[in-house]
Amino acid sequence: MTFQTYSLFVLSIIMIYFGHVENRLNLLQLQDDIDKLKADFNSSNSDVGDGRPIFTERLSSWTERNEKRIILSQIISMYLKILENTDKSKAHVRNISEELYTLKESLSDGSKKMEDLKDLTKLQMNDLKIQRKAVNELFSVLQKLGDTSSSHKRKRSQFQRQCKC
Repeated sequence: MTFQTYSLFVLSIIMIYFGHVENRLNLLQLQDDIDKLKADFNSSNSDVGDGRPIFTERLSSWTERNEKRIILSQIISMYLKILENTDKSKAHVRNISEELYTLKESLSDGSKKMEDLKDLTKLQMNDLKIQRKAVNELFSVLQKLGDTSSSHKRKRSQFQRQCKC
């Protein structure tokens, strides 16, 4: 899959998934803008086809809507980071950036969740104070885990009763 096809594919998934393909977004215009951006980045270069996809492969393992919001918010942020250093005087760059910012705003809860995950990785688990606090919260964490798994089991058993499979 070429970079241009790949970029349009990822952006299309994101926009369709979150309902931004209505009247506000002309997908054909966006495709034209992405084609211009590809030319700016010389994405037809032979090294683009080397290796595995960057984003689309990761999207397949995120199945729940709320999970997807987390990964998609991160992917949108990465696209915005790419566009930070591009020539904003070009209309196609501005159009793509504006649409990505709009999408990012609609995914703001996903961004917050991603920040929570990053913060967790920064915790110094060898710090005695953090260990004490964590141990104090252990029962509460396990209760929440039990609540989620029991509601999941309940949903599954309700589905099995309803489904005549």
